[in-house]
Amino acid sequence: MSSDAPRRPYDASRRQDAARRTRAAVLAAGRELLFRDGYRATTVRAVAEQAGVSPETVYKAFGGKPGLVKALWDVTLAGDDEPLAMGERPELREVWRTRDPHAKLRLYATFVCGVHERLAPLIALLAEAGPDVAQVLATSEEERLTGVTAFVAHLATAGLLRPGADRARLADACWALTGPHLFTQLTATRAWPADTYRTWLADTLAATLLAPG
Repeated sequence: MSSDAPRRPYDASRRQDAARRTRAAVLAAGRELLFRDGYRATTVRAVAEQAGVSPETVYKAFGGKPGLVKALWDVTLAGDDEPLAMGERPELREVWRTRDPHAKLRLYATFVCGVHERLAPLIALLAEAGPDVAQVLATSEEERLTGVTAFVAHLATAGLLRPGADRARLADACWALTGPHLFTQLTATRAWPADTYRTWLADTLAATLLAPG
């Protein structure tokens, strides 16, 4: 073959697809073992064996067990492993597009409820994990505050906030009202149906955030 023949351009799609499949397998194995055996009994080696990869692959992809838990948290929160920011996801894009303030808050409450329904079993599991996952939970709460602050800023830009309100205080109030622990207290401890929680949250956010009328 002539050395002057044009080279085919490098196609990275196969390697990327393989990496995605490996990541999905590790996350699935991690979820299965965490819920079956608990955080402390689940090891990186066990996850690797379950996923059919080497422990080094798990360490390279996630940096260890806390990193794997954080990735599992993010995937559970979003509902998938697509590289798309929460604010760009369809549920929140619909919130941004909706003009009626009360309809906007109903959509936001539905989004919040869906997130908590997905995360509740994982939160309960990690509550028993101790200091190993404390940073994971703290980081997740910081990220949630960032998202809530962006939502309050969106309401302010749309001219929907209560006049003269302290935006930072409203973001804190929204952060507290939409938190996972309050969701668990109302739906698990007090046995509220999800519909009741969503309606209460939308009404409470409206009373807290929106301008009268």
